[in-house]
Parts: sequence; C-alpha cells; structure tokens
Amino acid sequence: MRHYAAGFDRTTTRPRVGILIAGIGLGSADSKRAITDLPAGVSFAVSPYTLNAEVLLGSIRLAGHEYVVSLPMEPLRFPLNDPGPNAMLTTLSVEQNQPRLLWALSRFQGYAGATDIMGAMRGERLADMPDQMTPILAELNRRGLMYVAAPGQPSPVPSAWSRAVDLTIDDPADATAIDAQLAALETTARDRGTALGLVEAPRPVTVDRLAAWTSGLNNRGLALAPVSALMLPPEDKPK
Repeated sequence: MRHYAAGFDRTTTRPRVGILIAGIGLGSADSKRAITDLPAGVSFAVSPYTLNAEVLLGSIRLAGHEYVVSLPMEPLRFPLNDPGPNAMLTTLSVEQNQPRLLWALSRFQGYAGATDIMGAMRGERLADMPDQMTPILAELNRRGLMYVAAPGQPSPVPSAWSRAVDLTIDDPADATAIDAQLAALETTARDRGTALGLVEAPRPVTVDRLAAWTSGLNNRGLALAPVSALMLPPEDKPK
C-alpha cells in the first residue's frame, strides 16, 4: 500500500475527500479519458478481466493515479449479476475460492490494494460471510494491501487497512444527480473529516462533472485525496 500509494501531503488539516472510479479497463475509450482528464488524486479500480492491462496501467502510473484491483466476488442477485468466470462464490468452499482470489491478484502489478467493487456490482453476498472473508483479508494483509469495501459494509475490518465507500456518485448517471451527490460528499467530508465517493463507471458525463468539481475543491477548503490517504487501521492486529 505504501509503495504504490499516490503522492499526497498528509500534513494537511483540510477535510479529505476521495473518489474511486470502478470499471476501469472494461471500456477502453472511457477509461483512457478518465485517466487523462482527471487529476492525480482520483483513484481507480481496475477489472482483472482487462485486456492488455499493462498498457492501460502504464498510462495510469504516468498520470500519477493510484489504483486497486477489483476482486470478482458474488454479488446480490447472482447469477443475474454475474462477476465473471473466475468469481469467488458462496457455493464454493474457502479452498475452492482461494485459487480464484490468487488469479485476480496475479493479473497485473502495481496496485495499492483490492476492492469488492466491480463496476455496478459489489461482492455483498460473499462479503457477508465471515468464514469466506477472513482468509481473503488475511491474504491482502500478508501482501501489505488495503481493502476498499462497498457502501454499507463494516469499516474498518479485521486484519487489513480498510475503508468503506460513503456514497455512490453516479446512480443515476445524469449531470444534476451527480452534482448533488458530489455536494453531499463534500458535506460528509466537512462533518467527519474524510469522505470517499464511488463512481461505478467512467462515463463521459461523470468524468465531465468530476473534472469541473475537482477543479474548485482547493478554493472550497477541501483536499482531494487518493484512497490510501483515507485508510483506517485494522480493527484488530494480526497475530
């Protein structure tokens, strides 16, 4: 986490607000536009199914962004919501899910952590099973990785540096609703000191509104922070 964290002035006393954009790598043009049009403080969640990932990740690193890997985990309404052929499922044993976790973590390098968020899907159903999540979090902790949890999940979690998303920015994905959610995110940051917003996909309208919003953050007394600057220490220390 520390090695691949994006640069940030951690001495700042301003409220910190972060944005995690999921679905990176699933649409080449939209992903590239988000990487180039948004400031380095914006973080990305990259799909393990991304083709030619190293080319995309090279551009992410060059632009100074931080990124995490999306873990394909069983969401609500599965199989209607399908996180792919290598998803960790509640019907499989911990031993059967372990190779699927290692597959996702081996797809590319340079990530500061992992998340159960993959586009509009979250891995809620698997994340609600402590016997399944404990070995996942233990593996992330062993590798020094942070964990970004979907909205509504516990934060912090045992064994790993973690943070749950506070609210989703682009549901629905229209300009007025996005602006309202960004305003709500600012309010949360001022009230609590930090706030983390999720963008489900790098749609053009969302990237446009984010670009306008981030350009005025400094004047409004807030600091745009990468996800690593918003992490909470483990709920309990690993033995």
